[in-house]
Amino acid sequence: MPNPSPITPLAVAPEPVAPPPRRKQRSDGAEAREQLLLAALRLFSDKGFAKTSTREIALAAGVNIAGISYYFGDKAGLYRAVFTEPVGSARDDIPCYSDPELSLADALGGFFASFLEPLKQGERVQLCLRLHFREMLEPTGLWADEVDNGIKPAHAALLQVLARHLGLPAADDELHRLAFAIAAMAIQLIVGRDIIHAIRPELLGTPAKTDVWAARLAAYALAMVQAEGERRAVENAQASHLMASAHTARHLGNRTNP
Repeated sequence: MPNPSPITPLAVAPEPVAPPPRRKQRSDGAEAREQLLLAALRLFSDKGFAKTSTREIALAAGVNIAGISYYFGDKAGLYRAVFTEPVGSARDDIPCYSDPELSLADALGGFFASFLEPLKQGERVQLCLRLHFREMLEPTGLWADEVDNGIKPAHAALLQVLARHLGLPAADDELHRLAFAIAAMAIQLIVGRDIIHAIRPELLGTPAKTDVWAARLAAYALAMVQAEGERRAVENAQASHLMASAHTARHLGNRTNP
């Protein structure tokens, strides 16, 4: 009787190896960076740049201290990110209102919508405001940089919008005054947020309410621009009348005194 042939064992396919969790790594990295930003914002706004240590920030964020150098380079890089990233720079908003094709109402709407967008971040915008005030008192150079490279270009862009719609060849002192007054309405809303909340809290608190504020301030600003146009028209008419009167007086004087 022939020997049974040996049974060849079935080959067992190896279990697939899971790919490295790249998405999770990126997500964890973004989360660690965000935690460092928020912890640094709270500490810098409370204690200032000089009195806040990187170890303190890392501990508050629950992140390894090496993460600061990995994501931001150093303490100064972290401070710059904290100062600029949450609310951005004023120059970033210029495209929202500078397009010559926009009507004045749409340009002002874009100006206020972009200006007030940080209010939708809640507590974070208050911390940023506190940090900006502290930077003014204990300057590191970032506020001066924002004035030169952010606020001045944004102001110049708003002047161009106003001059274009008022038919002016260039900005004069009155146009600067109007631009400052328009921007001041948005600044007051941001700076006075706590006061508004204490007096009329239902005016704040949700992104939709911020959008209402932007629409109302744009309407108020439109009325301000229209009033300035009327004031200039009256002033020009009075100047023309005075010039005509002076010319008539000289003409009569020449006739009576040959």
